[in-house]
Amino acid sequence: MFEQLADIGEKLSALERRLADPELLTRQDEYRAAVREHTQVARVAALYGQYKKLLAEIAGSRELAQTEEDPELVSLARAELEALEARKPELERAIRIQLLPRDPNDEKNIFLEIRAGTGGDEAALFAADLFRMYNRYSESKGWKVEVVNSSATGIGGFKEIIAQISGAQVYSHLKYESGVHRVQRVPDTETQGRIHTSAVTVAIIPEADEVELHIEPNELKFDVYRSSGPGGQSVNTTDSAVRVTHLPTGMVVTCQDEKSQHKNKAKALQVLRARLLDKLEQERHERISEDRRGQVGSGDRSERIRTYNFPQGRVTDHRINLTLYRLDQFMEGVLDEVLLPLATHFQTEALNRTDGL
Repeated sequence: MFEQLADIGEKLSALERRLADPELLTRQDEYRAAVREHTQVARVAALYGQYKKLLAEIAGSRELAQTEEDPELVSLARAELEALEARKPELERAIRIQLLPRDPNDEKNIFLEIRAGTGGDEAALFAADLFRMYNRYSESKGWKVEVVNSSATGIGGFKEIIAQISGAQVYSHLKYESGVHRVQRVPDTETQGRIHTSAVTVAIIPEADEVELHIEPNELKFDVYRSSGPGGQSVNTTDSAVRVTHLPTGMVVTCQDEKSQHKNKAKALQVLRARLLDKLEQERHERISEDRRGQVGSGDRSERIRTYNFPQGRVTDHRINLTLYRLDQFMEGVLDEVLLPLATHFQTEALNRTDGL
């Protein structure tokens, strides 16, 4: 595993020299790619440096334990050797994870799409709760959240809401959130105190760069209309809302949250591009063999991934059988207690697959 790391220092120095080249700054796409690669290589180099230092310390403690004549020093050396060797597998695993093929989308911004499913008004209210939860989590990470389009209900819920989340490694944090989120609670409208079960679907779609997907102008149809609010009433006096249709696939995206038609058109095209690229990615996963597909963790959107039980104050992620009795905190955006174990789970599956090759 570590043969490929022998020249990691040289590779890091070469990347640093390249980033210092003023001409690279004039080619922003190449510059951003070089920065991402430098960050990754620097991370691996730091871990490998720790690993080499650990091996040297192990060798030193082993030699001391074997050659020292003082029984007390021998005992101390053996205890230190045991502690050092216990750290070795953890560090090796950390390096192996860093050497796994990188998800090319990890650094990207995303479009968050939340839609009410079964459950009527209660599902729409929970869609609003989930959007607030992701908004709070984004705030804690210093990310920017911009609503692209929303379809509100009269009681404060959303039939659908789409938002763009921009920041550092947004997709890598949220990519496992796609799927069906189930809620169990007593709705405000329930007079007899019965618990209802509703469902909301979440889709996490990485933002697509123009170079990744070319769309011909004649493949698009644009319609403009007046923005509407809950119940269909008009909320704008100009035709600023935009509907764009991708004719080859029939995919439709609407955007009405901006007062400017041009801004709505630009945002709608961003969402369309991301959805089309995501569709291609989903189709690629569908072509993967059945035994492998279960391990890929591609975010099957028909799969129930999590249950939010309000009477018991618990949240359960069904993919890793993790239950926390801190639902209030979770709904306030304290998500890392679930998101980090999820990432570890899928990293472990990826390591197991590489070990089996």
